This record gives sequence, structure tokens and C-alpha cells, in this order.
Amino acid sequence: MDEALRDPAGLSSQVRAEEQSVDTGNSRGRLGRREFLEAAATAAGLEAIGPLLLRARQHGASPSAETATHTFTWRDEVFLLDGEPFQVRSGEMHYARIPREYWRDRLKKLKSMGLNTVSTYMFWNFHEASPGKFNFSGRHDAAAFVRTAQEEGLWVILRPGPYSCAEWDFGGFPGWLLATPGIRVRSADPRFLGAARRYMLHVGSELAPLQVSRGGPILMTQVENEYGSFGNDHLYMRAIRRMLLDAGFNVPLFTADGPTPRMLTGGTLPDVLAFINFGSGPAKQFEAFARFRRNVPRMCAEFYPGWFDHWGEVHHHGNNQSLMDGVEWMLSNGVSFNLYMFHGGTSFGYMNGANFAKAYQPDVTSYDYDAPLDEAGRPRAKYFDLKKLIEQHSPGAQTPPLPAALPLIEIPRFELTESARLDSLLDNPVHSIQPKPMESVGQSYGFILYRWTPERPTKGRLNIIRMNDYALIYQGDNKLAELDRRFNQNAADIDLAPAQPLDILMENMGRINYGPRMLDDRKGITERVLLNGKELGGWQIFRLPLDNLTELQFSPKPKRGPRFYRGNFQLSSVGDTFLDMRGWGKGHVWLNGHHLGRFWKIGPQQTLFCPAPWLKADGNEMIVLELETTGQTSVQGLRDPVYETVEID
Repeated sequence: MDEALRDPAGLSSQVRAEEQSVDTGNSRGRLGRREFLEAAATAAGLEAIGPLLLRARQHGASPSAETATHTFTWRDEVFLLDGEPFQVRSGEMHYARIPREYWRDRLKKLKSMGLNTVSTYMFWNFHEASPGKFNFSGRHDAAAFVRTAQEEGLWVILRPGPYSCAEWDFGGFPGWLLATPGIRVRSADPRFLGAARRYMLHVGSELAPLQVSRGGPILMTQVENEYGSFGNDHLYMRAIRRMLLDAGFNVPLFTADGPTPRMLTGGTLPDVLAFINFGSGPAKQFEAFARFRRNVPRMCAEFYPGWFDHWGEVHHHGNNQSLMDGVEWMLSNGVSFNLYMFHGGTSFGYMNGANFAKAYQPDVTSYDYDAPLDEAGRPRAKYFDLKKLIEQHSPGAQTPPLPAALPLIEIPRFELTESARLDSLLDNPVHSIQPKPMESVGQSYGFILYRWTPERPTKGRLNIIRMNDYALIYQGDNKLAELDRRFNQNAADIDLAPAQPLDILMENMGRINYGPRMLDDRKGITERVLLNGKELGGWQIFRLPLDNLTELQFSPKPKRGPRFYRGNFQLSSVGDTFLDMRGWGKGHVWLNGHHLGRFWKIGPQQTLFCPAPWLKADGNEMIVLELETTGQTSVQGLRDPVYETVEID
């Protein structure tokens, strides 16, 4: 067992003791807010300064100007910056969804719209893809993103998790957590808390020095996310709060939940600021919130200008009038807000999440969100409408001009002339009596193939118990069936020849990131396989994470079955583009080694965003994994995305 999955130094008992202390002696009925928080800071071994007076060596009225000290405080319903009323006007963007080369461009555009703060999630699985192996460099350098925001004169709201949601795979949790049988995420399970604590301490080592209390731009830090929509275990919430304190975070902590009484009761703590999330009607929402908690700053931590998309559903557009009315009300009433999203970006690679309502609903690769900036970072009409509205509520304020527009290019249609079979990557199988889920064989993302060989001709009903998420069933090059979890499909009638392997190729389409179904969303075949009611035993399990395609052997051969296609193209100049995947079936795209994400003919997303920094003028290599047989072998680049649902489910 990974050492961090054990109870870390009695963490559970430590938090339980703190919970008892809070319930019996330190409740808000016994101590005032200032006294309670100062006592909590002292108990955590931090400098005994209350979050009502956080001193920071800063440079003037913005994080990048030049005077000695700032204070960030609150009094009753008002945030105070240097003793003056301060309205947080924030926009959300996620550095994990934006090429590092574009961080500054997006932040400049946020500042130019009149916002003063950027809010960002930190996705645990983006930084700890394997247990104990942390990555805070390159695209993963969260501290560099925060410092860039400071250089652009922006404050920062940090949302480090460990749970994020955000339509990101498993809500940001690493898939390897599910290799531990019976582990329960978002709970006081000591195995989960141990791994989460290790991660949060690393987050603290990277980000705590950038708090406003230590000269950085981070004003506030969030405790978990929307926990009231999931549960009401305050022992767990106190454990996450304790991790943040132990990691060195001493700026104000806050929770963010939906505005209903159940969500607020379940997801908040009495000694932590409580903010609410909603998409319209702020007057009504804050009237209801006042019945839950008074005399604290009012903030909408997520105000939605648009929404996200699932495969096989229509593309979403936000209600711009509702957006403008809501922002107008919050500006006029001194209510702080965060536009979720200001710029959505892209869930590159395998990192899209999924929902489960009546059925499984995987998210598309694009996280455009109909946000003020589109997926390529271009301002929409609502950007300029919001800019004008904010300027009307900022008399005398000067906003910087928009940076120069980034180039967009078209790429003439080019052919992918070589191919390689997917099964050419099969190597080093795991042998097992029963199928095992992906996580149990040391894999978090991608594909996994299960192979069973019949001894005699067999015909009948094949039933896969607990199939996640999308299956192609083959014998040789003969496709027998296709099963899709979205439709609760898990069975097919098949006819097998003897002594030839039956292959079940499973694709992880994204782990559920919201709600109780995320607790056990292991991928692949998670239980067993039956043929005519009889359990099949004796499996070979092949891992196909597809994280290294350099060993593929391409050749101009017939194009049948799941396979890779490769083509090359030249450019006279580079720029952002959208790769047009219309005519293809279902699969993934890599461009110069960068995994752009998924395509699927069912829509609504028909193009994949390809940022200019990942292109080269002197030669580019594109690899497409195609799971279907469509006859399409060419691709072109467009200046604009295409969202048209070809097949509405």
C-alpha cells in the first residue's frame, strides 16, 4: 500500500479531537469570530494573527505596484483592502486548461475587462499523476501562474481542492486512489486523508509563500468545493481545513456551495467564510443566504455566463440578459463575484470529466463554456458588454488595453498516409482469472484490452457486468459488437470461432466528477464477464495508456479496425487553429506529441483546438487514433470551431 494511504500520524484522531473542541468549547456561541480564528491559527503552529488583519509587504494598491504594506480584512458584510471597502471582481480560468505560453495573454484580457482578481482550481491529478511523484514545472507550474497574475496587477483566489469538480476527470482526484479496495474519497477514510494530506502539503510548499500575508497576490483559499451537494461530514471538512492550516495557509479560508439550506448546512463550517454558487437571480439567492448566515461578506463564488457540453447533446449558450442583470445587481449592491468561467480553455488529453443523471454523460474535450473569452482566447460580444458595465461602476478607473489579437490560421487539407494497428502496442499482459479494473493494474487513463480465448465454437449472449465506459468487441478483425455506457448497454449476441482470441477493448471516457456516483467509477471491466450465463475465466489484460507513441511502426497498409493514422504537413506561419474532424468516427488526436483530446462524430464538438505554440513552421506530425472505419484519412485546420450535433441521443 502507498504509505500515504495509511492514517498519517493519527490525523483522524487529531481532527476528531479538534471537532470535539469546536463543538463543546470553541463554537461561535462561545467565542467571537476573531477570537476563534486566532485560536485556530495559534493551535496550528502559525503566527498568531487573525485573518481579520493579514499584513503583506506589497507594492501599492495592486499586487504589482510599489508601496510597503497591504491589509486584507473584512468587517461585517464588506471586504477591506488597506482599510477601504473592496469588491472582489473575479474571473475563473484554469492554468491546466491553457498552454503556459498563453497564461499572460488571458490574464491581460481579464484585467482589461475590468476585473481585479483571477480564481483558479488546482487539480490534484494534474500535479500527482503517480503516487508520490509531483510535477510543478512547465504547464504544471501553479506558482508561475500566480506570479504572472501578480505581475499583471491581479489578486488571486486559490482553490486547491483536494476535490475540485470543474468537469475535470474524477473532480481532480488521481485515478490511482481507486487502486485501493474500498477507499472512500471525500470522507474521513484515513487512507484517503493520508494521500490528500501529502498532496496539500506539497501545494503549501509551492503556493503558501505567495499569499498576501507573505507578499504575494493570494487573497483567499477555498476548503474543498461544493461539499454540501455531496455530504454533511463535518469531520471530513475539518480535516481538509486542518491540512490547509498545516500547509501554511493563513489567509481567509472559505467554502463554496449551492444556495439551498441542505447544501449550506452540509458544506460549511462555522469558523470559515461561506460563499454561494448560482447562475441567475442574485437578489433572491442572497436573501435566502441571509437566513443562513449574516454579517459576513457576500460573494458569489461561481456565477455562470454559460455551461459545459456532454457528448451527444446540444451545444450550450448562456442567457446573456440574465448574465448582465446579475452582474449589474452585484456591482450595484457591493456583492463580490467570480465569473465561472471567464475563459474555459480545453480539457486536453484524457482530462474531461463526466456526470451521471439518469445515465452516464461524458463531457467533451472543449471547455469553451460560452465564456467571455472563447476557447482560443478571443473576446466574445459578452466580453465587451461586461467591460462596459464594469466601467460604469468604476468611475475614474483606468483599464489597460486589450493585448494584440493572436493569429489564427487555416491549414489546407492534408492526408494521413500511414497507419499502424492499435493491437501492435499489446505487450506484457496481466494474467488473471477474472477481469480487473484499469486502476487495479496500475493504469489511470486511456484504453485497456481484455482477451479470452474460447476452446470450441460458441454462440450466445455475452454480458459484461459493470462495464465502464465504451467497449468494442472483436474476434480477429471481425467486429462483433459495440457497447456504450451512456445507454446502459452491457450485453450483445455473439458468435465465436474456436481458438481465436475474443478481444474486449475498453475506453475510459472520463470519470464522474460530481455526485455520489463518483465514489466507485473504476474503469474497464470492474466485475466479471458471462457467456450464456456462465462466468468466463482466464484473462489476459493489456494496458494501453497511449502515453508514448514513439514505438508505433507505421506503413501504408489497408485501414481496418482500431488503428493509428499518421500524416505530416508544413506551415508558412504558425497560429491557433481548429482541426476539423468531421468525417472521422471516434478517437483521439496527437499533434507533435501533444494529446489534443477526443473527437466523436456524434457531436456537438466537431473540431479540436490546436494552440500555435504546439505547431512548427518547419514540419508537423499528426497522429489520429480512429476506432471506427469511416474511410476518412484527411484533416484541415479552421479559424473557428464547429459545434453541430450530428447525432442527438
